[in-house]
Amino acid sequence: MKQGYKTNIIYRCLLWPAMLALPAYADVLVVKLQLKDHLFSPATLYLPAGEKIKLEIHNQDPTPEEFESFSLNREKVILGQSKGVVFIGPLPAGEHPFLGEYHPDSARGVIVVLPKAKWQQQQSAQEVKGAD
Repeated sequence: MKQGYKTNIIYRCLLWPAMLALPAYADVLVVKLQLKDHLFSPATLYLPAGEKIKLEIHNQDPTPEEFESFSLNREKVILGQSKGVVFIGPLPAGEHPFLGEYHPDSARGVIVVLPKAKWQQQQSAQEVKGAD
């Protein structure tokens, strides 16, 4: 066998599983969370149950902060003036508090996971409220 043929087979074997995984990430809901003056905004995030979520955290402070949630089993250090990503879910309905470990007295929030139908109603109500 030629060397190029073997290399081609190796690349195909390595890339095929990655290509199968791509559609799974296309359906991920992206939610943005901001950190400014050591405060999370919004402090309450409403998310749908049973969905995988990509949480994008933008730290607008000049200092680093660590996003931490014990109930979600997630922690992520985000440098000042930068962004970080945390994947969560799918989750059942319930509440999951989170905090900034470096400023736990001010950097606090909660993720409220709602049944999908209730979450859709809540989103529709927010859109109507935002249009006023």
